[in-house]
Amino acid sequence: MTTAVVVKTVREGSARKRAAILAAARSLFLSDGFDRTSMDAIASAAAVSKRTVYDYYGDKRTLLLAVVEQALQALGMAVSGAIDEHLTDVTDVETALIGFADSITATAIGSADYSALMRLLSTESDNLPEMRDKHWDSVEPEEAVAERFVELDRQGLLTTPDPRLAADHFVALALSRSVYALGRQDVRPPAETRKIIVDGVQAFLRAYGATPGVRRD
Repeated sequence: MTTAVVVKTVREGSARKRAAILAAARSLFLSDGFDRTSMDAIASAAAVSKRTVYDYYGDKRTLLLAVVEQALQALGMAVSGAIDEHLTDVTDVETALIGFADSITATAIGSADYSALMRLLSTESDNLPEMRDKHWDSVEPEEAVAERFVELDRQGLLTTPDPRLAADHFVALALSRSVYALGRQDVRPPAETRKIIVDGVQAFLRAYGATPGVRRD
């Protein structure tokens, strides 16, 4: 006798409902705060039943963690995409670094996910104790950039005896002023932001630029 294997399938529409719940929760957590946001309000905003919210996320703090994790994943994808696009198969290192910084500024630092993440971590830190010691390698580009710097050093495009330190310096010179400007009302014009990036990359290359044609295999 053959025993049938029963596979539990995801309910039709569940991905859409999860996305709606997360979007509603993020909006309400940001506008009203975690403590003042009720599961009833989240369910109403997501156009689902409160039972569905509990079935999918268990409780409100788990839902808050899911909102933060969603933002982290989106930012991590933006960083990975920028590295793949600009710091792979590099021939002109200055152009590559400027393009990478432009992309990070526009798609990660300037994104709604980054803004929401920073605000939630700032205002809801008491409700997110596990996030205090969380490693941000998937979002902050230093570790992944350091890995690329190893290859660029090998190719003779950079001189980075300490790639992680070089990555820290790159982020400080080319990206940190954009991070500090996030959320200010006096947002810089795009031309000014681009000049900051270009000046930062050029300053970085004065310290870490390699002699053309020198390859260290």
